[in-house]
Amino acid sequence: MCLSIPSRVTKIDKTTNTATVDTMGVSRDASLDLMQDGSVEVGDYVLIHVGFIMNKIDKEDALLSLEAFEEILGRMDDDELQQSIIDSDKCFQ
Repeated sequence: MCLSIPSRVTKIDKTTNTATVDTMGVSRDASLDLMQDGSVEVGDYVLIHVGFIMNKIDKEDALLSLEAFEEILGRMDDDELQQSIIDSDKCFQ
């Protein structure tokens, strides 16, 4: 199962229609092809699935979700944390 973690847009490349996002300290590129032109801006929080930005979310909701994810990660042991990283990479591609 894939779980989308809120990501903050740090850069937009209009020539490739992609955005660079920060997901809990990890920088990735994601496609804007499923979003209306101009609907996503630098600083916005978005949800990504299989490499595509699917929707934009409210900053307050994004920050609350990130707090919850950080709490969950803090309770995981090293093996669980490593497996969650491996699983999340499968969802992003």
